[in-house]
Amino acid sequence: MPPFPLTPPPPPHPAAVLLLTLLLSLSSAVPTASNPCSNLQSTTTSCPPLTTSALSFPFSTTPGCGHPSFQIQCSSPHSTLTINNLSFSLLKHDSNSSLLLSPLPSNTSSPPNNNRNCTSSHFLSIPNQPINLSSSPFRVSDRSCSRLGALRPCVPHNLPNCIHCPYDCKLVKNPLQIVPGCGSQRRLVSSGCQNDVLGYLDKILSMGVLVEWVASRDPYFSSCDACQASNGSCGYNSSDPEKPFLCFQNQLGNQNLIPWVRQDGPNRTEMLCLSFGFFCLLFIVLMFVRWRRSNSSATKEDPAMLYLSRHRSPSTPLPPIFTYKELESSTNGFDPNRKIGDGGFGSVYLGNLPDGRTVAVKHLHKPHPTPAKVFCNEILILSLINHPNMVKIHGYCPDPRALLLVYDYVPNGTLAQHLHCVNNERRRGFLSWKTRVDIALQIASAMEYLHFDLVPPIVHRDITSSNIFVEKDMRVKLGDFGMSRVMGNFNGTAAVLAGGSGSGCCVWTGPQGTPGYLDPDYYKSFLLTEKSDVYSFGVVLLELVTGMRAVDGMREKGEVVLVDFVVEKIQMRLLEHVVDEGLLVEECGGGGGGVMGGVEAVAELAFRCVAADKDDRPDAREVVAELRRIRGGTSLFT
Repeated sequence: MPPFPLTPPPPPHPAAVLLLTLLLSLSSAVPTASNPCSNLQSTTTSCPPLTTSALSFPFSTTPGCGHPSFQIQCSSPHSTLTINNLSFSLLKHDSNSSLLLSPLPSNTSSPPNNNRNCTSSHFLSIPNQPINLSSSPFRVSDRSCSRLGALRPCVPHNLPNCIHCPYDCKLVKNPLQIVPGCGSQRRLVSSGCQNDVLGYLDKILSMGVLVEWVASRDPYFSSCDACQASNGSCGYNSSDPEKPFLCFQNQLGNQNLIPWVRQDGPNRTEMLCLSFGFFCLLFIVLMFVRWRRSNSSATKEDPAMLYLSRHRSPSTPLPPIFTYKELESSTNGFDPNRKIGDGGFGSVYLGNLPDGRTVAVKHLHKPHPTPAKVFCNEILILSLINHPNMVKIHGYCPDPRALLLVYDYVPNGTLAQHLHCVNNERRRGFLSWKTRVDIALQIASAMEYLHFDLVPPIVHRDITSSNIFVEKDMRVKLGDFGMSRVMGNFNGTAAVLAGGSGSGCCVWTGPQGTPGYLDPDYYKSFLLTEKSDVYSFGVVLLELVTGMRAVDGMREKGEVVLVDFVVEKIQMRLLEHVVDEGLLVEECGGGGGGVMGGVEAVAELAFRCVAADKDDRPDAREVVAELRRIRGGTSLFT
């Protein structure tokens, strides 16, 4: 007996036929076979260093599932990943879209003619095989590129047989050729040379190359978001050379999307049309509700907001959020006449809030991804600190049009403007020696707070006279925490903030800072410690003693860098040749020798702070104690 009457049903309405066609076309676009990627969430295979019990997108161990560039082969102690036919050990996975990869040696035998003296090192055993990440979603991080760019051979070059080993010769002359994605990095000439460049390069590769990917620039990620929103699993066609994205729906082979519309039902066409109309109406209502909510809660879906809420300390609330219109109005549309500062990451404007507060609004530049990291880092850091000699954050705005930070407005300029001529402007006025020692002690107290009062400690990484802001009463505040780093574990946030391997005493990370203030020990070793701040503070002390800039191309050759110039004078007992002339006048006018005695003591402290070896420098507590002793021992302060 047939499952339905032999008499055909009446012909459906033309509109119903059109709706049915649309619904069937949508249904046919969704695979009805069982989902080959549906069991990925229950994967329990160990894939170190991926510590989660289930591999999630983009990672996968099954061909055709996940992202084609993130296919993992699980093994111990490290899983492997293949990019452009090159195999890598996966040493570390950072939740902030980065992987630490170490290239695996090729399975091919050694090159013929072993007596031609080519390299036989573990990672460089095959000539003409650079780490090429082109046509993949990965790029080598600036940190790894900087580290490779710092590598250079000693002169004369210790070259292998260049006729038989041309690739080895190229690597000795320019190690950056091992990673074409780094481009033409500027050679860092002060980082020291290596006699065995290939051996040292082999060591760097064994420690791993940091690669990053940007999900927003990869169509697989945007397609996967839509797929997962429809309860699907993300994959791709592994048999197609182009590997197009596929969305596998989680449904059984013989079930229909609408359970009450059965394949053998007598009114299937009408029911499908009604169901399709109902879902269309529901879709329109949902889109309207979403549009209404988007204006009031757009910031809740912003990536910066999600990042901040995920990585902030649970016991420390984030500062208030301002709307873009509020801050735009407070600065008169970011009027150039209201600009009070300009830097590498953004411009600072004077703002007047509706409640009467006068604030400084930093408008970060958006084209480069670095400002977004600076934006989140500065909010997280400033949420943790509370000190009278540090700027306070009053709020922020993560708007797609601009990233904005709202700070205390410090009305009397920067210390640099009081000590030097900045932007062809005369310095704001002479600072007495008493004021200079007071300023030094205040900044040292702020540094001591960061290094000793906070757990874990924080390294500012950019203590400069331009980042020290002066109040009307000549008290100062340390600002610009965009490059600061947490030195240990703070409720799981340290790894994100530090951008490296935090151990509580040091962080392995690419050198960042202002030329002339950057710790040379950190610059060479890539190890950041609290003593790096002490070095920068020592440069500020030399500025207070001499009134000169940390770096000045207008000075004579050999005197461009203040540290090298003044340290030599101190060693030759010629300090009076570089002391600020105004202090010499103050010494003559005051009599008694109080000024020069204090100047010599501060110069001696600065000399210790800028020692080339970080272990020879005092810590922040010693610096504070010495400055208090100097202030107490100077007749001007009695």
